[in-house]
Amino acid sequence: MGQAEAWMEKLLGGDAMSVVWVHVSLIVLAVLAFNFVMRRVLARFGALAGKTDTLLELSLVAAARQPLSVLAWVVGISFAGQLVREQTNVAILAFIPPVRTIGVIACLGWFLLRFVAQAKEVFVRRRTARGEEPDRTTVEAIAQLLRIAVWVATFLGGLQSLGFSVEGVLAFGGIGGIAIGFAAKDLLANFFGSLMIYFDRPFAVGDWIRSPEKQIEGTVEDIGWRLTRIRTFDKRPLYVPNSVFTTITVENPSRMSNRRINETIGVRYDDIGEVTSIVEDIRAMLLAHPDIDQEQTLIVNFFQFNEFSLDIMIYTFTRTTVWIEFHEIKQDVLLKIAAIIERHGAQIAYPTRISLSAPLLPAGPPAAHGA
Repeated sequence: MGQAEAWMEKLLGGDAMSVVWVHVSLIVLAVLAFNFVMRRVLARFGALAGKTDTLLELSLVAAARQPLSVLAWVVGISFAGQLVREQTNVAILAFIPPVRTIGVIACLGWFLLRFVAQAKEVFVRRRTARGEEPDRTTVEAIAQLLRIAVWVATFLGGLQSLGFSVEGVLAFGGIGGIAIGFAAKDLLANFFGSLMIYFDRPFAVGDWIRSPEKQIEGTVEDIGWRLTRIRTFDKRPLYVPNSVFTTITVENPSRMSNRRINETIGVRYDDIGEVTSIVEDIRAMLLAHPDIDQEQTLIVNFFQFNEFSLDIMIYTFTRTTVWIEFHEIKQDVLLKIAAIIERHGAQIAYPTRISLSAPLLPAGPPAAHGA
């Protein structure tokens, strides 16, 4: 190496600074060559990982591309700066070693953050491709915890590289955490509210939820550490602090096992002789209906004399929980009930009113009414 430098100085007429700049140029060329080779190698490994469909390999290759390239430039530029410093003794260049260390730590933290994100994406994509529904809430919770751990480790590693005592920082953080806790109690309440959601899992991303105590209803789109984003049925975003869910009752219709048909059909009093046959035919129709769950409660009975009708209660459950399919099934059931009533020569009752044009009896004298 010394002979090469001496030969280069002789070639450049003994100008040491020119030799340094030649070295810097060679370093830049080496970094460019490394990046070119690295991209080709990672592309090859990515193709092999795609064939094996291995979660770890796919995530590592996808996460390493950009951090490795930046890391090469950090190391190369810092090495070139070190050569310039040795030749010029510029004071500001003395910061190159700690800056290089921080750059390496930052690139490592960046790689780990990308690895967590890529692993989450690959995991969800693979489960979806298999026809399985991934638990997005749990996946996101684990990813969030890993990201926080990476950020904390990167921050502490950077402080340690600058000469700060990590033990002192942690001790100060414990004392300062008490003051921060009082100042940011709402943030902490939302954070622990999100933990309760992740652990208790009353709902997940994609669920339809509503609260009878609050005007909250819609589809869960995202569960963050502070807010949960809900898309209402008129497509407006609703942002709810997570602490709210620790104090209210949340109903999750997405997890219902069946949907209920609960209707009251009234027939005329003139058709009282057909009520028994109508009830039996409706029950037989529901028992034979392919979309009615026969393992659930099924009630078809005449149950009351109403003011204008003889009321028949129909109480049953569909197999589907899909909103649109449920209404199609319910429509089919109601039309078949109407056809059964019509087949028996009966009619669905409707309220009747006394005509106001009918003549009224004249009122007699007060004595005629016993006044």
